[in-house]
Amino acid sequence: MQDNTQHTTDCLIIGSGAAGLTLALSIADKVNVIILSKSALKEGSTLYAQGGIAAVFDENDSIESHVQDTLISGANLCDENAVYYTASHAKTSMKWLIDQGVPFDQIQDSDGSKRYHLTREGGHSHRRILHAADATGKAVQTTLLDKVKSHPNIQLFERYNALDLVTGSKLNLDDNKIHGAYIWNRNLERVESISAKFVALATGGASKVYQYTSNPDIASGDGIAMAWRAGCKVANMEFNQFHPTSLYHEKAQNFLISEAMRGEGAYLRRPDGSRFMPDFDPREELAPRDIVARAIDFEMKRLGADCMYLDITHKEPQFVIEHFPTIYARCLKVGLDITKEQIPIVPAAHYTCGGVITDLTGKTNKDNLFAIGEVAYTGLHGANRMASNSLLECIVFAHGAAQSILSTLASSPQPPAIPLWDDSEVTTLEEDVIISHTWHELRLIMWDYVGIVRSDRRLHKALKRIDLIKSEVNEFYETFKVSNNLLELRNLVLVAELIVRSALERKESRGLHYNLDYPDTLPSSTPTILTPDGHPEI
Repeated sequence: MQDNTQHTTDCLIIGSGAAGLTLALSIADKVNVIILSKSALKEGSTLYAQGGIAAVFDENDSIESHVQDTLISGANLCDENAVYYTASHAKTSMKWLIDQGVPFDQIQDSDGSKRYHLTREGGHSHRRILHAADATGKAVQTTLLDKVKSHPNIQLFERYNALDLVTGSKLNLDDNKIHGAYIWNRNLERVESISAKFVALATGGASKVYQYTSNPDIASGDGIAMAWRAGCKVANMEFNQFHPTSLYHEKAQNFLISEAMRGEGAYLRRPDGSRFMPDFDPREELAPRDIVARAIDFEMKRLGADCMYLDITHKEPQFVIEHFPTIYARCLKVGLDITKEQIPIVPAAHYTCGGVITDLTGKTNKDNLFAIGEVAYTGLHGANRMASNSLLECIVFAHGAAQSILSTLASSPQPPAIPLWDDSEVTTLEEDVIISHTWHELRLIMWDYVGIVRSDRRLHKALKRIDLIKSEVNEFYETFKVSNNLLELRNLVLVAELIVRSALERKESRGLHYNLDYPDTLPSSTPTILTPDGHPEI
């Protein structure tokens, strides 16, 4: 029997990005909180978010306009109530961030007064993007993390990976509750447990399931997989957003070129210098991401080109450097001066639009379990996420979850004790290359067969191979001791299966899901919902 440590708290938050940190700060005055961070506390998708956060601050803009832009970008598959809820709470949420100290850019008018500088991104009809230069996510992450570190009611568990949620059935209880989680202490390499009145999944998305992604290594779909195994429903897993403009350079993997650059007038060009977006959409470079990504993919395949190009050299150098200092510095580091040279770009898996189904307060179909941020399906994004709605969703729904938790805290009983983890019948895996090879194989399958353009033949081929990998991984999990790579692979295989099964359910092309066998968009459609039906996996 392994020497385990058992912990107890009021609320366990799995994930330390914008959603998790916001929830923690919103409840910690009255609730004891443990935040689980799989890697370094600052690591995560929030840190790398460049563009900004959408909210109506301009008197010429309106909540209704924000709603309509989101519905259009979502290819008429958004939940209108969720969209309106998010847009109508956007300004309040941004004011909360401002009160925390997030340094959004400001400009000074001729009369000396200051106002927030608003930029525009694809899908938006107005300038409504608050930003901190081109590193908004970093500003949000570092500001909130500083607040969290100084709060006496918040404990930070760094380098801990959630292994599985603890359901009532695991404790031989006849209820629908989640009572905590088993966790993997990466520092001491042992399984521990946390009992909690409430558990919130804020684990981010699953873009690491693809070979090429803009996401950090930790984006392995952990929350989605754990929730599914615990009995949660998921929706719209077929809609994986590919960011159109990831820097194509051997020395700069996973680096995005912000959509805000196109918002400020950058052009997309073929290798011969000609523009191509006017051939695909009247909105040209400001078309929604799914359209732009498919256009780039189409031109690359048509021309046999390794990449396309993003060009902002027609703007004044000082303008480019002031508005995009992070991008300018990163490109300069690899020998590319974006004030004089075009930027080579390719699409990369970027955002998981589907996820664990929740209501407007982040509640899942399991009692005491919340899901907030990219891990969740709230109905906001539909078939395609509009730029700068993602960090917004994190803040708005974290506040909603906080209100729900605080309103039921007094009536929530203490959680039951969780049994010690038993690994007495497993052995240590001697060769990690087995895990890394399987991991690479899975991600390549997803990239080749379940990417920007799909077909039923490709999807069925992918599912067949995923089933074989899944059998191998389940055998690994039952035979060998827990490791971080094994946990992530186990989750990625399950998420890959959910994506493919969801894609096979949709008999049309809509938004981010384009199937050569069903190229038309149906007159009306509904979300793709998968249900575990009491089984641990599909």
